Amino acid sequence: MVKTSSRWSSSDDAIRAVQVAFDVEMQVIEAVRYAAWENQLSPSDQIRKILNLPCLGKPVRPRLTVSLSEADYALLAQRFGITLTDKRAVKEALHQALIAFAELHPAPAKLGAGLSHTTTEE
Repeated sequence: MVKTSSRWSSSDDAIRAVQVAFDVEMQVIEAVRYAAWENQLSPSDQIRKILNLPCLGKPVRPRLTVSLSEADYALLAQRFGITLTDKRAVKEALHQALIAFAELHPAPAKLGAGLSHTTTEE
């Protein structure tokens, strides 16, 4: 039998959790996403709220994510006039492009508490 460290015992519940996917009509997906948006929750937390399950309530760092391939980086580096090897500069240019988009297309006042000017390296 393998002895586990007490350091990892707090993650036991998370390890046992199972992700459940729902195949539903687009109308249901849109309703849940819209409610999550209105309540400033993740879609997962909104589903937990609908099902009267406890939400973890842990602070979530607000951020947007996108997956970029090497071809995407090459295209964006060329578009922004940045060398392909400087991925950090490409990410910063994308960050600025998103900020510019938000300034031209502001969200309703309920959502926006201000625009952040920090980039997270992943």
